[in-house]
Amino acid sequence: MNSPNSVQSRSDYHHHPMDTSTTAYPLNLPIPVDLFVSKKHPGLTRGDIGFADSSGDVVFRAVKRQTSSSSRSSSSSSTKRLLLDSSGNTLVSMSRQHTGQWICFKGDSSEEKDLIFRVKRTLNTLSRTEFDVLLAGDNRGDAASDFQMKGSPFQKSCTIYRGDSIVAETSLMYKLRQIFVRRNKFRLTIFPGPVDSAFVVALVVIFFD
Repeated sequence: MNSPNSVQSRSDYHHHPMDTSTTAYPLNLPIPVDLFVSKKHPGLTRGDIGFADSSGDVVFRAVKRQTSSSSRSSSSSSTKRLLLDSSGNTLVSMSRQHTGQWICFKGDSSEEKDLIFRVKRTLNTLSRTEFDVLLAGDNRGDAASDFQMKGSPFQKSCTIYRGDSIVAETSLMYKLRQIFVRRNKFRLTIFPGPVDSAFVVALVVIFFD
């Protein structure tokens, strides 16, 4: 983003999907990155979701907050989630509307000028859930989604697509000779590319909310 209050166009967003300059976690790495997702990581409070690196350090944290704003954009939400970096800085504010659609803003904001993207569910069955992700922009006349999420929340399976390319995917952590796999911790693999890690993490939080 060119300034703290600017809203990126869709084309700009594809190159720099999120302003995460405050986070110390490296972005756009040339190799796949694994993060381990759990509510049981040390230091988390009840209801938090933590994303830890291979050393066990929580690099992203999603917290729940009750909505008190009466602004037009968030008045229909009962709760929202904030995505924080390892220093506690708010990267993304995610609000679920009464329609089931999510609206996501830069930082701890609910102002239209800070809107980053919207997420809407397009399929919900016992075995399959799908979402379309639409980036904020001046021209949203087309109905095409910019990203898609597909998978099974129960199996902790989610694949994030950008066109035909896989941006990231989640999976259960199977162990040798282990028949029953615990679902309170699973792996998020982010593949190399221009999409910021914080953007991917925000989408995963929404998928498994």
